[in-house]
Amino acid sequence: MEAVVNNNGPVLPSKGKKRTWIYAKKPSGKFYNARQLVGYSLLLFLFIAPFIKINGNPFVMFNIVERKFSIFGNMFFPQDLHIFVFGTLIILVGIVLFTAIFGRVWCGWTCPQTIFMELVFRRIEYWIEGDWTQQKKLNNGPNTDARAWKKMLKHTIFIAISFLISNIFLSYIIGVDALLKIITDPIDSHIGGLIAIIIFTSLFYAVFAFVREIVCTTICPYGRFQGVLLDDQSLTVAYNEERGEPRGKQRKGEDNEHKGDCIDCNLCVHVCPTGIDIRNGIQLECVNCTACIDACDAVMEKINKPKRLIGFYSLGQIEGKKGFKKSRVRHIIYAIILCFLVTGFGFMLFNRSIIGGSLLRATGSTYQIREDGTVSNLYTLELINKSGKEIPFELSPEDTKLSIQLVNKVTHLTKDGSAKLSFFLIGEKGIFEKYKTNIKVNVVSDGEVVESLKTTFISPSGS
Repeated sequence: MEAVVNNNGPVLPSKGKKRTWIYAKKPSGKFYNARQLVGYSLLLFLFIAPFIKINGNPFVMFNIVERKFSIFGNMFFPQDLHIFVFGTLIILVGIVLFTAIFGRVWCGWTCPQTIFMELVFRRIEYWIEGDWTQQKKLNNGPNTDARAWKKMLKHTIFIAISFLISNIFLSYIIGVDALLKIITDPIDSHIGGLIAIIIFTSLFYAVFAFVREIVCTTICPYGRFQGVLLDDQSLTVAYNEERGEPRGKQRKGEDNEHKGDCIDCNLCVHVCPTGIDIRNGIQLECVNCTACIDACDAVMEKINKPKRLIGFYSLGQIEGKKGFKKSRVRHIIYAIILCFLVTGFGFMLFNRSIIGGSLLRATGSTYQIREDGTVSNLYTLELINKSGKEIPFELSPEDTKLSIQLVNKVTHLTKDGSAKLSFFLIGEKGIFEKYKTNIKVNVVSDGEVVESLKTTFISPSGS
């Protein structure tokens, strides 16, 4: 609903509960050029990454349905949960540290929502409907054929791009090969996949055509954490009030000596994609996109004033605070924790077994006395190949007093495959004093133990 135009405040419900629709002026400048370079590089990576394969595995894949994950070509499975926990903790602590130091730079420069909105969808809008004043005039004007054609063209392109994004998104979940089957096979063969594509296409279209900056200002929880994570040493896009106030128009022939550098041109407000006035201080809605910095620098250059009236500052810098701050101690603590987590993650990754296994006693069984007087226990074993290549293997009990007898002879694991097998562990009566004894069964490949699985052996105690 494009009803109310107000770039003088945050994107929140206005009087009458109408949506405040933002018409952002087309940005330009040094920071915008840098942001384009970063953004389009990330988009290029986003679109080609699913097609990259290492050792036959996707470069990145998060197949939640089949519980298979590929990171840098290495396959991970539910048995690697501890590694994922450490990886998640690294991301969380990294976000906390990064935000505490650099503020919300992630949102303005690398967040997919911002990149797609500002560098793809909004640029298409500029191309079809013109800059912000032309868009406002078009939306507030009469329903003409020209307006209808522009709207139809814009939304058709929006839907097409949303369809493309949904396919790329699904390729990260199910893999490119599975996605190509959904696209090329008859529709009735992949109804679920088709429904998923339609749902994601509709979702992305709704977000980028209508919801837009509300994702950043209201829906996304990251912005809400800002108040907790930022301190007086955190870098953020800020207005230097000491230098800019009192603001006001500066005219020749008037006494401008007691005025600040801000000439109250409002360009910093017009270019803001979330519609805030950065001069009102640090605000939840600011995504650190730097559009206001470029706009203000251009004005300062024209009136022969120093640049960076708006810039990357900390509150401490603006207020002239010096010395070692408690907040820096907090940053150091975050960094130390992050180093420990990264070290632990690297250790677990380096020592990760190429085979994952789950060894269980056969349901409801204890022990059996065989005809020759020996004692046997029946087990079921599930193995998963995490190496990215075919692996030959054999099973060997660590206790040499036990022998193994396979029920189904499986000796190889296919690439990224799994195998289920059953086997007996057999031992003489009386080899263990306890009724239940802890033992290990080793999985051996090419003469090397690649996995050691713990279980118990039950036998008549003391016999």
